[in-house]
Amino acid sequence: MATIDDGGPMSAPSVDVIRWGRERVRTGPWRGDARVAFVAPVPEAPLPSAEFIQHCLATLAGRGFTKVVTAALSPLEQGGFLAAGFEVEEQLHLLACAIDGLPPVVPGLRLHRVPRQLRPAVLAVDRAAFAPFWQFDSQGLEDALMATPRTRFRAFVGPDGDHRVLGYAICGRSGHVGYVQRLAVHPDAQRHGVGRGLLLDGLNWMQRRGVRRAVVNTQLGNDAALALYQQVGFRREPAGLSVLSAGLS
Repeated sequence: MATIDDGGPMSAPSVDVIRWGRERVRTGPWRGDARVAFVAPVPEAPLPSAEFIQHCLATLAGRGFTKVVTAALSPLEQGGFLAAGFEVEEQLHLLACAIDGLPPVVPGLRLHRVPRQLRPAVLAVDRAAFAPFWQFDSQGLEDALMATPRTRFRAFVGPDGDHRVLGYAICGRSGHVGYVQRLAVHPDAQRHGVGRGLLLDGLNWMQRRGVRRAVVNTQLGNDAALALYQQVGFRREPAGLSVLSAGLS
């Protein structure tokens, strides 16, 4: 992990880990905004306590941040944050499906590996597809690609000769669990089967590699995405996820 430059409010911090005994969280600028930090629990570490979260808030305030948002947290992960004064910023559906009996892959939809030179075009799709709070910057894209030990990154490029990226998906797997990390389709290409094709491509990749269960989350109110996931076999879990936030004085 890179070390954060503590040079003051105008410094450009990078992703780092805050440690306090055995407790740890990942942190860095939220979507490249030097005023807003994100914090995310580290999977193998103990669940963050309220005392540790207060320590993190003081540390991040000292680094010039004015607001902190969390990664999407399960109810179990939220306890220490809520006790430290965080509030719900956004709520998400959590969905899961068994990887068997998948619908067939959409025929005729040619998907491409995404080389590094196409990443700016992928980020342009992301900006067109999502509200500002959810949009990836280059670090957010990198985090999604590195979130699991194995990753599949595919894009749909328009057939009209201009080679414009119109959609992309990042899917990952860890052991027997698969994750739909990101699915984005440009508004110009929505409702033409692009999202379904990208999703099924990722799920079939998981199936070929022994994944038994896949999970995905999507914002409350994103009815089109929710309908797509349910059409291919995802079902809502009883408990959803929440992104929490806290202001820093």
